Amino acid sequence: MALKQKSVSPTHEKHEIRPGQSIALLKELHILTRDGKLNQDSRRKLKQVYHLYQFIEPLLQQVLSEKGAINLVDHGAGKSYLGFILYDLFFKSLGVENTSRIYGIETRDELVAKSRELAQSLDFVGMEFLNLSVAQSTQSSALPAQIDVVTALHACNTATDDAIDFALKKRAKWMVLVPCCQAEVAAELKKNKSAAVRQNPLSELWRHPIHTREFGSQITNVLRCLQLESHGYQVRVTELVGWEHSMKNELIIAEWTGTQNLKSAQRLTELIDSVGLNGLRQRFFAPA
Repeated sequence: MALKQKSVSPTHEKHEIRPGQSIALLKELHILTRDGKLNQDSRRKLKQVYHLYQFIEPLLQQVLSEKGAINLVDHGAGKSYLGFILYDLFFKSLGVENTSRIYGIETRDELVAKSRELAQSLDFVGMEFLNLSVAQSTQSSALPAQIDVVTALHACNTATDDAIDFALKKRAKWMVLVPCCQAEVAAELKKNKSAAVRQNPLSELWRHPIHTREFGSQITNVLRCLQLESHGYQVRVTELVGWEHSMKNELIIAEWTGTQNLKSAQRLTELIDSVGLNGLRQRFFAPA
């Protein structure tokens, strides 16, 4: 006789809500409904959260084992969705005596204020939120001179490049980047299209407007990876979420090795020349 299977409440299904997670936080982030339930949309969000966390958690463990504490800066933090999740899943368990910190960098006053209020209400004492641009944060005395991990998720257009510049100057051990729109490169491709078409048959890849946009997005991330490699980072590129969730799903993870890659620096220069992006040479710079 078959045993009757015990029904499981959706809120407690295996691997959906992890032990010790803050229910109040999950409600604030709209991963849980106000009555503490999971619906189809919130399950999708939670799946994405755990998928991203599985990439970041080993990096945090490595830094923690080497240094005993972690400094993480999240650029373009917005509502600090990522920072709060990381703190809840990882930093919270380190205890209040640990000096690890998450810094959320955001230019919108109201979002910074709201994040501060939420962190205080949850007693997340290791979280700080700064109303700064990326350029300002590079010089700010409110941040440590050296940063362990830099994240920038869905930072639009040049914000990802600003975060890379910050990480290079802070000599970050790790970078975790999910680029969003890349309009700047597409505009530069369009501006120089006529000359490129005459000189380079591969310019057919971006001759039509829709291809210009798509190729601009692709080449932007290729240039970023070459730039990171040239400065001494080992780069891994993978998929963050499935295509059914987002077209902007490229995840770039870079680890500082200390050895500059001269071949990548040369390829970076050659690629910029061949596609007519000389106007952006200062943005995608190799080490001198």
